[in-house]
Amino acid sequence: METNFIEFKKERDLGAIITDTFKFIRENWKEYFLTVLKIVGPVLLIALTVLVLYMFTMSDLFKDLDNVDANPGGFLSKIFSWFFGLMFVYILLYTLLSMASLYFIKSYINNFGKPNFNEVKANIYKNIWKFLGLGFLITLVTVAGAIFCYLPGIYLGTVLSLATSIMVFEEKSIGDTFSQAFTLIKGQWWNTFGVLLVVWILLMILGQAFSIPAFIYQMVKMGTMMQNEDPTAVFEIFKDPIYLILNIFSYLFQFILYSIPLISTVFIYFDLNEQKNFTGTFEKIENLGNNN
Repeated sequence: METNFIEFKKERDLGAIITDTFKFIRENWKEYFLTVLKIVGPVLLIALTVLVLYMFTMSDLFKDLDNVDANPGGFLSKIFSWFFGLMFVYILLYTLLSMASLYFIKSYINNFGKPNFNEVKANIYKNIWKFLGLGFLITLVTVAGAIFCYLPGIYLGTVLSLATSIMVFEEKSIGDTFSQAFTLIKGQWWNTFGVLLVVWILLMILGQAFSIPAFIYQMVKMGTMMQNEDPTAVFEIFKDPIYLILNIFSYLFQFILYSIPLISTVFIYFDLNEQKNFTGTFEKIENLGNNN
C-alpha cells in the first residue's frame, strides 16, 4: 500500500500533533503493528499468562481466610512476590513496545516512509539494556518526585517523557539523555504538559470504553455471588472464564492504545527540537544543495 510520507522534523501545534499521530497510525498500521507483534508478541503472551495465573492465585489466597489469619507473613510474601513478578514482566513488555515504536519511526524517517524490520530489530537488540536502565531511572526519579507533594513528579514526568525519543534519535548515553531532556523542554514545559494531558485524557476515555463490558459483568456476577452464604464466594469471579476473557481483551486494546502517546511524544520531541535547533530546516537546505 502506498502512503504519503509524513515529515516528522517540523514544528506543530497541539491539533497537528494529534491529527498527525492518528494519520501516521492510519497509513502505517499494518507495518507498524506487525513489527510490534513480532518484537513484543512472545513477551505479551507471557504477560497475559502471568496475569491469568495471578488472578487464579489471588482467588485461592483470599478464599482461604483461616490460613491468612494463621500465617499473615506468608500471605503478604505471596502478594508481594506476585506483585514484583508482574511489575518485572510489564516493565519489560512496555520497554519493548516503546523501543519497537520509536525504532520503527526512526527507520520510517531514515528510509523515507519505508521502514525496515531488520533495522528495527537490530537497534532493539543493540540498545535494550540501555533502554531498561533509562526506564528504571525515569521511574525512580518520577516516583521519588511524586512522593514530595506530587507536583515534582508531574514536572519530572513531563520532562522525562522526551527521554526515550532523545536516546533513539540522538543516540545519547543515559546521563546525556537526562540533561538533554531538561535543555530541550526549557521554556516549553507548559506547552508540552498540555499536549501530553490532552493525549492521555483521550487515551483514558478510549481505554475505559473497552473496560465497560468487563466492569458490568463483574458487578452483575458479584451481585449474584454475594447472595451466597460463603463470603469468600465473591473471589470465584477471578476464575470465571468469561470475566478473564473480557479482561484480556480489554487489556489488549489498552495495550494497543498505548501506541498513541508513544507516537505523539515523538512528534512533540521533533517539534521542540525544531524550535531549538532547526534540525529539519538545516537538513532541507543541505538536501537542496546536494540536489543542485
